[in-house]
Amino acid sequence: MNNTYTVNGKMISRSEHEYLVVDPVELVRRIDEILKQPDITLLKEQVISLRTVLQSASTDSETPARDFPPLKLKPLMEEIRQILDAYTYERARYYVQRLQKGLTEIKTSTLNDVNLRRWKNYDEIITDSLWTIDRRDGSGAHLGWYWGNYIPQIPHQLMLRYTKQDELVVDPFLGSGTTLIECRRLGRHGLGVELNPATIDRARQLIEDEANPHNVVTRAVAGDSRTFDFGTLVRDAGFEAVDLYLMHPPYHDIIQFTADQNDLSNANSTDEFLRMFGEVLDNTLPLLRKGRFVGIVIGDKYSQGEWIPLGFYCLQEATKRGLSLKSIVVKNFDQTKGKRRQKALWRYRALVGGFYVFKHEYILILRKPE
Repeated sequence: MNNTYTVNGKMISRSEHEYLVVDPVELVRRIDEILKQPDITLLKEQVISLRTVLQSASTDSETPARDFPPLKLKPLMEEIRQILDAYTYERARYYVQRLQKGLTEIKTSTLNDVNLRRWKNYDEIITDSLWTIDRRDGSGAHLGWYWGNYIPQIPHQLMLRYTKQDELVVDPFLGSGTTLIECRRLGRHGLGVELNPATIDRARQLIEDEANPHNVVTRAVAGDSRTFDFGTLVRDAGFEAVDLYLMHPPYHDIIQFTADQNDLSNANSTDEFLRMFGEVLDNTLPLLRKGRFVGIVIGDKYSQGEWIPLGFYCLQEATKRGLSLKSIVVKNFDQTKGKRRQKALWRYRALVGGFYVFKHEYILILRKPE
């Protein structure tokens, strides 16, 4: 099992021991004592003493209780270094007061749980529009058994950015259950609909294999998302509306998932595929809260000597329904095993045909107006 990967060249690991295990009351008391010092020399002496205590503290990979902002050693040491580098008493005291606010106050936006007082703690959250991820997260119940599923890092990142704990995420193209596994990990309630009954049975098993420490609702059901009664599904789970939709539709007919004619991968043409995708949007968007987000993961295709920009076509379908575009993320695309075995052949075909071999997909971030 591999639970370490890189994002844009930076190592990310599920098992990193990053969070300081400290007594929050004692830490705040020490900060208060530092602020009482009458000159810069005494102030810095107290800061050095605090640094020594923190450097000897133990660490844990689990985020501490939510009633106290989590502390990571590296950004905290950077703040202490800034205090010690200050030339004047006023500037050093200002940095200490800023640290005090970060320890005693929680400031979040309406979108997520990121504590803006300690924004440097969230270095695992990607804010660039280009994602280069070297491998899928294979930890826990993420087995990667389903051909065509998206990597767990995508729902993980989008939930961190666009939801708070205990909010509701819905996936109308559930597939192998990746979204709901991440819901359990991050403390988001999750509902998913998948057309293929056999796939949904396997997905349920994997979702149940994942621990549920936040005691959230995760339900996976079989159905056609173009006509499925999402309203009843949401209400039966105890909710009134959806806070985030995550959609990873088929990239038209690149992979045929089932023989079912209701499957978007069996659409007879690009126009029919877009019509069917639009029907999913029409059936789901009314339940999305105003001001909340939809994430659509989609790639393009190549057919009969022509590049078919499915990503931009799907974007048009979404904006036609009143959604506004917030961001487009371009993510590197891991080739299928078949393409990896035929890498030289695909390069030859590209040279002959004048096209480029697909190496990316899109993550479209759209927002419903207030």
